[in-house]
Formats: sequence, structure tokens, C-alpha cells
Amino acid sequence: MIRSFLDRLRGIHAATIVPMKPDFSIDEDALAAHISRVAAVPGINGLLVNGHAGENFVLSLAEKRRVVEIAREHSPEDCLIVAGVNHEASLEAAREAAMLQQAGADGLLVFPPNSWALGHADACVIEHHERVRDATHAPLMLYGAPVGAGAMAYSPSVLRHLVMDPRFVAIKDGSWEVAAYEENLRLIRGLRPDFSVLGSGDEHLLTSYIIGSAGSQVSLAAVVPELVVALWNAAEAGDWTEARAVHERLYPLSVAVYRDAPGGRATARLKACLKLLGRLSHDTVRPPQPSATAEELSTLSAALHIAGYPTDMRGTEQ
Repeated sequence: MIRSFLDRLRGIHAATIVPMKPDFSIDEDALAAHISRVAAVPGINGLLVNGHAGENFVLSLAEKRRVVEIAREHSPEDCLIVAGVNHEASLEAAREAAMLQQAGADGLLVFPPNSWALGHADACVIEHHERVRDATHAPLMLYGAPVGAGAMAYSPSVLRHLVMDPRFVAIKDGSWEVAAYEENLRLIRGLRPDFSVLGSGDEHLLTSYIIGSAGSQVSLAAVVPELVVALWNAAEAGDWTEARAVHERLYPLSVAVYRDAPGGRATARLKACLKLLGRLSHDTVRPPQPSATAEELSTLSAALHIAGYPTDMRGTEQ
């Protein structure tokens, strides 16, 4: 029996990172190993590549295509691969989407351009998504931006318009605020009950699962996939005591990666976690982001210990 894209999208999908060499080039061998390890964990149903954790805003189109090719080659045949599409120019976003689809992506997640944080006309949002839609035939996903990201989060009227386009079938809701998440969920369910809403604020996974969710595409699942799967399985079984216990182990790590000041440091911290766990030789991130500081490393190591993942601080001196 052939499973639909939405059936395969349900559950936990890891938003993967892209290992870099000290010269800032992509370490393809390390990427293949990262993909292989994460995708092999039972309960990881798919991958989100070229997302924010994958530094999509600093990769060239050729590099993004190569990431999809490596993910396709080194993950199980039934692993669902969704590729992020992130470009400031709509024409380039459409070209990128078509190329990533050709490279083997099963679906495409359309990110809003970062420039929209300063403000934009609603018509810009509609045209941007339509350009991507018309250049592809793969299932398309929306991205709900954090409520703190200026004007990037879509208004109810814009979200309503996008959801009613049948080519769009799901949303990664990264609003990062539980009231906004529930408001979006209720709006979408009222318009299209078949539309998948993924709760993807890593600090609020438990809350989103209680409110209602089809799963998550989250970067914590690229670091502690077993724990994120355990949280989802407990929630699916209605075992909220177990879910709360798993949440208690996950929460300090989610805060250390995503919430602690300064903001915008998640990718560097995710890579630092993987290095602390012995899964990466280098935690290099592309400029302008520097690698994790000594203080960040100490905090992350402590949080990983709480999560049940022993670390090795040797070789992490800055």
C-alpha cells in the first residue's frame, strides 16, 4: 500500500545540521554520517534538510542541492525528505524549489524571506508562494514564523488564503508561542481538516501535543532523537505522566539551545552539542556566526547530562 505524503509526514522528523570543515566548506563525509545516524533511529520518520538549523541562508543553490542528494543517498528508502526553500527573491526561490525537487526531495517547505520582518504587503506573500507553487509539483508546506520575528508571522487573513490553496498541505508552525499556535491550529482545522499542523517550537512540544499536532520537524531530533521520539510516542499513547517526565529531561536543553541570550545562536549550539557527544569533529558555523563560547559549551554539556546524554568537554577549549 502506497502511503500518502501526509501519512508519512506524521510523527517526528529531524531538522538536520550541515557539518562544516574549518575552512567553512561542507564536510560531505560528516554530513553523510550525521544523516545516516539520525535517520536510523526508530521513530524518526523523515528529515527536514536545508532548514534554519541547516544554515539555509548561507548555502549556495549548488550546496543546497548537494545536501538533498546526500540525504537521499544516506537515509532509508522510506525516509521522507522535505527540503527548505529560502530565498529573498521570489524568482530565485522558485528556481531553488524546482532544483531541490529534482534532486530528490519528497516535499518542499517554503520559508518567508527574512526581509519581510521589516514589513510587507500581503500580496507579496501570496505571489512568493505562488511562484514556488507554479515551478514545482511536489507537496508544499508553509512555515509559520515566530511571533517575535517582526512582520514575518502571517496574519489570519494571509494564512487563510495560503491554506486554501490545495497545493499546500501542511504547516511547520514555528510561532514559538502556544497561544498563537492554538489560534493557527483552530483556524486551519476550520478551513481544511486534512491540512497537517506540525508543532515545531522545541521548547513547547509537550504543550503543542496536548493541544493537537500531527508531529514535528525539529532540530532537537538531530541531537537527541531518541528522546524526542519518546515524547511523541508517550503523547500519542495518551500517557501524559510519561510525556511530562520526558519533557523535564528535554526542557533544559531546549532552553540552552534556543532561548538563552543572545538570540540566533541555535545552529552553533546544535553543532556544539554534536561535538560534545563525539558525533562531530568540528562545530564550525559559517560567518557571521561564531562557534559556541566556553560558557555556552558548559551550559549545553550540563543540559545534555540532564537529558541523559553524557558529554566529553575535552578538546572544546576556545
